[in-house]
Amino acid sequence: MRRILGGATVIAVLLGAAPAVAVASPDVPSADRLSWTARHLGRQALPARDGWAADGPGTTGGSAATPQRSRVVHNRAELVAALGGDNASNATDATPKLIYVDGTIDGFEGPDGTTLDCADLADPGYRLDAYLAAYDPAVWGRVTPSGPLEEARVRSVANQTRQTQINVGPNTTIVGLRGARLTGLTLMIDRASNVIVRNLTLVDARDCFPAWSPTDGEAGNWNSQYDQISVRRSENVWVDHNTFTDGDNPDSAQPVYFGRPYQVHDGSLDVTHTASLVTASWNRFSGRDKLLLIGSSNTVGPDVGRLRVTLHHNLFDGVLQRLPRVRFGQVDVYNNHYRLGGDDFQYALGVGVQSAIYAQNNFFALDAPVDPADLLYDWGGTALTERGSWVRQGGGVARPVDLLAAYNAAHDPDLAGDAGWTPTLRRDPVLPAPLVPVLVGPLAGADRLPI
Repeated sequence: MRRILGGATVIAVLLGAAPAVAVASPDVPSADRLSWTARHLGRQALPARDGWAADGPGTTGGSAATPQRSRVVHNRAELVAALGGDNASNATDATPKLIYVDGTIDGFEGPDGTTLDCADLADPGYRLDAYLAAYDPAVWGRVTPSGPLEEARVRSVANQTRQTQINVGPNTTIVGLRGARLTGLTLMIDRASNVIVRNLTLVDARDCFPAWSPTDGEAGNWNSQYDQISVRRSENVWVDHNTFTDGDNPDSAQPVYFGRPYQVHDGSLDVTHTASLVTASWNRFSGRDKLLLIGSSNTVGPDVGRLRVTLHHNLFDGVLQRLPRVRFGQVDVYNNHYRLGGDDFQYALGVGVQSAIYAQNNFFALDAPVDPADLLYDWGGTALTERGSWVRQGGGVARPVDLLAAYNAAHDPDLAGDAGWTPTLRRDPVLPAPLVPVLVGPLAGADRLPI
């Protein structure tokens, strides 16, 4: 069972594992029962050489947790308690902790167990209809909102942050039991190194109070604040076998205000603010707009030499952009499966300022209208290494495609073909791209581990 995430061993373990038998666990309160495989996976560290998160001391999460800090949690209050007891200070609790999520945890669950809504979190001075009337560009102009209504919106955001942002401290493992869901919340990993998050379905981390940014783009944009998982100022983080979705509240169903979609979701997994040494493996990203932002600013400074991330064996299914979008970091993107299309699709790999993407042996299944030349997007970068890509377009036959050559033939200026580095932290040999859909499709995402 040691090599749960690698190549042929994945098939042997996930498809050939014997059914788990529930037994009393010494690691959790006696009222809870866990299978042997659940206890084993909870204690599992990131294998050696498995991406950037294996660099330095490696990533062990809460594998050293004592029985007193090994909990099964069923609701928001229990999750906060297992993380240290006080959401305001949990980010600094470095005691090893192992947390199993059982069932659905709702970030909007109030202290008495009732479900809150956006109105419960709104500052008394904030109303959306008043905000729209005040800051309509036809009235306010293309100027950043200010004044009492915007201040009330900011206070409302602070209220929501206290409620739905769950702060995770160092040396933590959070693993979902079968069917585990986190809805309406953000896992915030900030200054909290050595963290593992596995086997969770993360749903609808919605922002009740999006900000109108009139100077964002030519027509302005609504911007939301909350990611599903946010990694900031941290190192050695492993995000594995999770599913990221907006559920029944997609951005496509939101209204349009000021001529722009009222976007209530931000990223799936953002790595920003000097974070580094992150591995995201075997995750499923489904039906979302913004997914993976690596680097939050074009400003040259502390991010230089940071933001080192590995993405392997992930499934990007019906998603629109940031797969990933990268600034500064050395980012290894290999053996991922992309199923892309639709009128709103934008791009897959975003080549940002001083970025160094190494993309190898990825498989792209595209709707017929999607041009392989548009899988790359220049966000101010100069180069990437791209090799071994295969594309199947519409109902056609899969074929190797030089995505960089296709991009350069259709766009100016050209991107150079050498990102300036070669990945060395790969646990298993890289698969040929045609094999990627066979393996990643069935095995990526939550509830694929034998737990």
